[in-house]
Amino acid sequence: MIRFKKPKNELEGQQKVAKTPRPSIPADMCVLCPSCRKTLFNGDLLANLSVCTNCGYHFRMSARERLSLLCDEGSFCEIGESLRSTNSLDFPGYNQKLAKSAAESGEREGVVTGTATVGGYPCAVFAMEPRFMMGSMGSVIGEKLTMLFEQAAERGLPVIGYTVSGGARMQEGILSLMQMAKVSAAVKRHSDAGNLYVAILTDPTTGGVSASFAFLGDIILAEPKALIGFAGPRVIEQTIHQKLPENFQRAEFLLEKGFLDNIVERRKQKEYLTKLLRLHTRK
Repeated sequence: MIRFKKPKNELEGQQKVAKTPRPSIPADMCVLCPSCRKTLFNGDLLANLSVCTNCGYHFRMSARERLSLLCDEGSFCEIGESLRSTNSLDFPGYNQKLAKSAAESGEREGVVTGTATVGGYPCAVFAMEPRFMMGSMGSVIGEKLTMLFEQAAERGLPVIGYTVSGGARMQEGILSLMQMAKVSAAVKRHSDAGNLYVAILTDPTTGGVSASFAFLGDIILAEPKALIGFAGPRVIEQTIHQKLPENFQRAEFLLEKGFLDNIVERRKQKEYLTKLLRLHTRK
């Protein structure tokens, strides 16, 4: 076997080719776009409102970031900020998960609610927080949204809301599922009072949220390529034993089938919503 060992000396006429060192980029300076696989610098991504500069993919945003883009500067006044979830069913590990989600998101719950002006028009607003248990709906989220719609009905304010959710929070059992009816009833009372509700569905909007207040808006908008539906595509295929259409449950597919009123890019949302408020403002 000694004959097959690589000789230590270089063969005659061969020269070593110097390797060009590759630039080293710190991991916290860039991110990989999940759609086009292009490496993006965080600074460029933030400057473009967390939209890929190459393919237009809309990255997820925190609730505060969305509200800062939507609301006029200094106009946002939060409602229900002191409410926090408790482990009323003694579900194993739920307290730890709540604490971890609060630390990661900087929020006390999975939705931020309040009043503000948008383009000079007063309204009630809410934005769900994807970093808090993926915006899963529990008792506190239901209570905060119900309070928001009730106050908006009393004051005659339109409601603009951003949804992002993986569904109902299983750690709260039936208490979580009850929020679907509770918030839906508040939306109905708000609508009966003659007020506008605009829902903007973002990636992903699924489960109990999509089956309740997300699709109860007078005007339903979505961001490009957002995943929107109740059960996931794999669950549906296993249930009906059929292959689903291409891009099933994506915003473009739902718009084609009439479930959405429009798809609006993030950079155009405030202008678009301001026009809607102007058209629906009572004299």
